[in-house]
Amino acid sequence: MPYKFASLTSALPKLFAASKKTQTVSVFVDAQNMYHSARNLYKARVNFKELLKFAVDGRNLVKANAYVVKSDIPEEQGFFEALERSGYYLKMKDLQIFPGGMKKGDWDVGIAIDAISMIQKTEIMVLVTGDGDFVPLLEYLKHQGVTVEVIAFRRSTSAKLIQAADKFYDLEESVERFLLRK
Repeated sequence: MPYKFASLTSALPKLFAASKKTQTVSVFVDAQNMYHSARNLYKARVNFKELLKFAVDGRNLVKANAYVVKSDIPEEQGFFEALERSGYYLKMKDLQIFPGGMKKGDWDVGIAIDAISMIQKTEIMVLVTGDGDFVPLLEYLKHQGVTVEVIAFRRSTSAKLIQAADKFYDLEESVERFLLRK
């Protein structure tokens, strides 16, 4: 099965432009995944405001959740406030630190539950992550009749996630638009 890549710069045919305005969309951002991908690939930060604008793309936004993990570092409060100002509803949890020093902080189950709870309210779900753990979620959502789009950096995205998506948008096609340089 070939991958379904969609260009960030391609224009939607005029035939579909009118129907786009009536489509409902919900956005689920794995902020940790995107933060680390941008930092590791480009030594930069994600422009989450521009990312949301792109994900919505003129459609009717039902909800935009950004999932974050609190680690009590000074600069994270400013980051959280910037996400809220950009239009996201924050979902927050504390970083877990286990005996021995191992740390864990992911939102996979929370994102899945939130997406499933939105099935009756939205036609299109946009997952902003490269995490392949979401493949079963995508398959379930599609089986329920939801169109699923994934936005991420291709080099840090699971090939299975790309394949499972109805559309995959590669942020690396337009890094100047989606990254903030330090």
